[in-house]
Amino acid sequence: MAAARTQAQVRRAPSAKFGSRTDIGCVREHNEDSLIVAPPLYAVADGMGGHAAGEVASEIAVRTLARQAPSEADTEALGNAVITANYAVINAAQEKGRSGMGTTMTAAVLRGERLAIAQVGDSRAYLLHQGQMQQLTRDHSLMADMIEAGEITPEEARVHPKRSIITRALGSDPSMQPDLYELDVCTGDRLLLCSDGLTGMLEDSEIETILMRTRDPQRCASILVNEAIAAGGQDNITVVVVDVEGNEEQRVKKTRRRGRAWAIVIVLAILATVLGICYGAYHYTQTCAYLASQDGKVAVYQGVPDSVLGVSLSHLDHVTSVEVSDLEPGVANRLSEGVIRVDNLDKANQLVDTYEEYIEESKAASASASSESSESTEDTSSESAEGTSETEEASSTASASASDSQEGVA
Repeated sequence: MAAARTQAQVRRAPSAKFGSRTDIGCVREHNEDSLIVAPPLYAVADGMGGHAAGEVASEIAVRTLARQAPSEADTEALGNAVITANYAVINAAQEKGRSGMGTTMTAAVLRGERLAIAQVGDSRAYLLHQGQMQQLTRDHSLMADMIEAGEITPEEARVHPKRSIITRALGSDPSMQPDLYELDVCTGDRLLLCSDGLTGMLEDSEIETILMRTRDPQRCASILVNEAIAAGGQDNITVVVVDVEGNEEQRVKKTRRRGRAWAIVIVLAILATVLGICYGAYHYTQTCAYLASQDGKVAVYQGVPDSVLGVSLSHLDHVTSVEVSDLEPGVANRLSEGVIRVDNLDKANQLVDTYEEYIEESKAASASASSESSESTEDTSSESAEGTSETEEASSTASASASDSQEGVA
């Protein structure tokens, strides 16, 4: 088949991981194989009936399949698409007068981790799962029937002169029904669709080794074809390799959404914790109290004498009638220069009561001292007056005595 026609059935999806290659081989003059790589649809068709027939048959089949195939892994819908392709090949053969025109068809729809396959002929589907390759489809061929009947071994079938005879194909029977397979696959599995040009040249163990060792699917497809050519290339060789990514993209999206949700939860939890701490701290500060000087009087504040981000953590409860100047010097200095902290508002009020008692006692003591000082002054004045009187009497007596002495002398 011409390269341009083959590539017309290839559509590369940005998220798909696949590789494909078709080659004429070393013996055939024309490539009668066709393929589809249009995720989620993949297919291989091996035309038969000669250049003018097989090439046309395989192309008609894949083009019809591409139009009719489902977008989901629905085996019934995929089988119906293959049946429609069979009718299209039959009609083309009748219109072109080319009896014997036909083709094999191995079609697959891979959606997430669900795989649907429709199979007609001896093109095959393999699945590499956890390092083990298994053939998913059964060949519709004389060799497959003889092997199942125990008439020959698989090794003998590889060199049997009638190994190219197939028992079912598109274009020969209007009532043809494809074999249908539907199965679950896993992320990391690898799907292989191929024509008998590959399996006729390489053992399954060789194919398995290449599928395991070659990570890139396009390089893997190329190596498989090259090895088949190196082994003789007796037929056209077509290979499609698809890596199963499953629901990886959805899982990534879910993981991202889950990550964002957890991030929001964590942020909210941190925010709630911070707010709780702030509320607890603020609540605690509001149970405290302190005394300060305001306009020369003792004022009672509830809270603590601090602020956070410009927000004061206290408020004035009331201003007392206690004059700071009436307090003890040490207390007065503390209030004038700062504050006196206490545990709560009750203790602040008790402290104010203490100050008031102190002031009253101080005033009483001062009044008492003043009274005693006044009485002492009066007593001193009385004693002084009495002394002066006695002195005057003594002086008078002395004067009388002196007068009497003068009279006696005379």
